[in-house]
Amino acid sequence: MTDSLNKCKANETAACCCVDVGTIIDNEDCSAEYECVFATESEAQQKLASLTQAAKDVETEPCQIESNIEKINDGFKLTVKFTFCCGAESMIFQLKLR
Repeated sequence: MTDSLNKCKANETAACCCVDVGTIIDNEDCSAEYECVFATESEAQQKLASLTQAAKDVETEPCQIESNIEKINDGFKLTVKFTFCCGAESMIFQLKLR
């Protein structure tokens, strides 16, 4: 019989199936991306404003925000990339959007 703990690279504790937080939030990916098509440019700008505020509510250091609103056949496509100072902030931001 193979021990499942040996197959996982996570530092699990056999007693409670716990995982070290550093295994989940390792700061390798500190960014979050958002893309959506809106009927009007105004709606896209409003969404960008609300996403920007949500990022500012989470950040401890200034979040780098790269955004683009592009006219397409179906409307206006909003593309945004948020880069936070750490993976935890990125995760909190994404959870707030759900």
